[in-house]
Amino acid sequence: MVPWLRKEFLTRKPYPYLSPMYSPTFSITNKLLKSIGTIEAAKEVIENAPLVPAWEAKFREDALVRTVHHGTHIEGNELNITEAGKVLAGAKIVGRDRDIQEVLNYRNVLKFIEGFDKPEISDEGIKHIHELTAYRILPEETVGEYRKSQVVVKNSQTGEVTFRPPPALEVPFLVTAFLTWLNSASGETHTAIKAGVAHYELVRIHPFLDGNGRVARAVATVILFRGGYDIKRFFSLEEYYDREPLRYYEALQSVARAEGNLTAWLEYFTEGLAIELTRIKEKVKTLSTDLKIKKSFGGQQMALTERQIKIVEFIQENGFLQNKAFFELFPMISEDTVLRELKDLLEKGIVKKEGTTKGARYVLKN
Repeated sequence: MVPWLRKEFLTRKPYPYLSPMYSPTFSITNKLLKSIGTIEAAKEVIENAPLVPAWEAKFREDALVRTVHHGTHIEGNELNITEAGKVLAGAKIVGRDRDIQEVLNYRNVLKFIEGFDKPEISDEGIKHIHELTAYRILPEETVGEYRKSQVVVKNSQTGEVTFRPPPALEVPFLVTAFLTWLNSASGETHTAIKAGVAHYELVRIHPFLDGNGRVARAVATVILFRGGYDIKRFFSLEEYYDREPLRYYEALQSVARAEGNLTAWLEYFTEGLAIELTRIKEKVKTLSTDLKIKKSFGGQQMALTERQIKIVEFIQENGFLQNKAFFELFPMISEDTVLRELKDLLEKGIVKKEGTTKGARYVLKN
């Protein structure tokens, strides 16, 4: 239920993009080019940074939790990010069964995306993503099946219809027309633009009774991954949308107001990817530069434990680590265990010790 959508988004005019021969309309603006340039620059840094496997695993785990949480939260899921992380780790929590199932389902969607190896995206692939999304959420006969009835989205407070998708009879034809364009699109069309078009078009067609937003975002991610923009699976666009949901829905509305022109939406979509990748790039640069992994070890990667990663992150954020902060950092770990991790970091030349008493400080080695 989306209470923010305005009437402009509902008016179903005979836009060009409703024709059987689908061809999206948009302009290559300076803003769009700037975002794509930022995406390419960040991609280059992230993919070539000398990160150790332990760091990469942590980045991927963090992106997974953020994607699952924000991708379901924007649709009304009441779990917070900590609770979602616990569910993904297999822990028991107190929460609505539906919310827990949605988190588990979206994790399975992301697993499917990671292993997607088909040469083209098909309607069967889209239906399977919906099956994973709606498992134990929707009636079984509607899971993975295009809707067979007209649906509307209403304002949850006023009951006013805010979005009326195309008639159910049109859905298979609209999806087919869209996929024909997508799978034959020229290599000159940047992958981020293809992903943005897919995201919008599946939201507009609204092929399923529920779960269309998650399916649209998942398909956009498939397109990015297939086009070489998996970027080590470090990023989460869902957090960008969920941080300012009103702006997200207003960007979607912009297409209808522009009579089918996707330019403003694509500017928003690529800006989000650029912002997220820039954030990851800066964190990666901090790790690979400040720790001087490559320089200090002759290009050899150093395997750090999860505890050591937490220690280095703490020092980066606070400037130093002292014994009295051990319990704050590791409430369930003994002081001797933490000291052993620090000793290994000292021997690897990653941190150095200043002072010799209980007040000694551990800092990153220059």
